[in-house]
Amino acid sequence: MHPLTVSAAFLAISSAFLLYGLSYDTRQLEARVSTQEQLAERTRSDIAVLKAERAHLARPGRIEPLARAQGLVPLSDQQIAE
Repeated sequence: MHPLTVSAAFLAISSAFLLYGLSYDTRQLEARVSTQEQLAERTRSDIAVLKAERAHLARPGRIEPLARAQGLVPLSDQQIAE
């Protein structure tokens, strides 16, 4: 066989292995990115739920009766220092 033919065949086979390795690595990276995107979306959803819960619990109509039950009252003019 001609040395150029052997070199070309070796180059073609080594390129095929290299491309297969790159393809495998790319699929692994895509899987990791997909997992991270799902985690980020789940975290955003959890944050939205927590913000809604905080808004619900911080309603003045809910807090005022609880505060009065503990003996807390609104500030009067005499309590404000100059």
